[in-house]
Amino acid sequence: MKFPDHFKVATIGKTKGLKGEMQLYVDFAGLEDIKFNALFIDIAGKLVPYFVASYKPSIKNTAYLYLEDVDTIEKAAALLKKEVYLPNKLKPVKNEEDFTLFDLEGFLAVDIDEGELGIITAVHEYPQQIIAACDYDGTEILFPLNESTIKGIDVARNEVTVDLPEGLLDIYLE
Repeated sequence: MKFPDHFKVATIGKTKGLKGEMQLYVDFAGLEDIKFNALFIDIAGKLVPYFVASYKPSIKNTAYLYLEDVDTIEKAAALLKKEVYLPNKLKPVKNEEDFTLFDLEGFLAVDIDEGELGIITAVHEYPQQIIAACDYDGTEILFPLNESTIKGIDVARNEVTVDLPEGLLDIYLE
């Protein structure tokens, strides 16, 4: 499930101890630089807010987390394997030279002929190309992200304008 006003930062991996401490698998570079006192956890497709009691980055891609009101191993265990989100307003602004095609996840894809395609739900790297996944009219479509496809990127509006190869949408909609 995607939440356009939030960005995914981690997944709760396992519990530690008996007092509700949890280990996070962090998949957002730079999370240790963001100041936050609350976060959201995806529970059954809804973002549930939690206040942070403590957050300690550990070795690469891991951190330890205590949440207020999660003070037993049983309460923490109920949150295992759940995804952790922060509001987009906390997302650090990247310099133009640091922007990559993988940063297009969460952007609205707009085709010059078809109009709005939907939010890019994932960006995958395959040999020889980078592919975007997007939910278009209830169907997941994949399209290449390259110089001939991308016609413009508006970072301020979180939009990418594309010119899909002729007949690509027809393949998915038939």
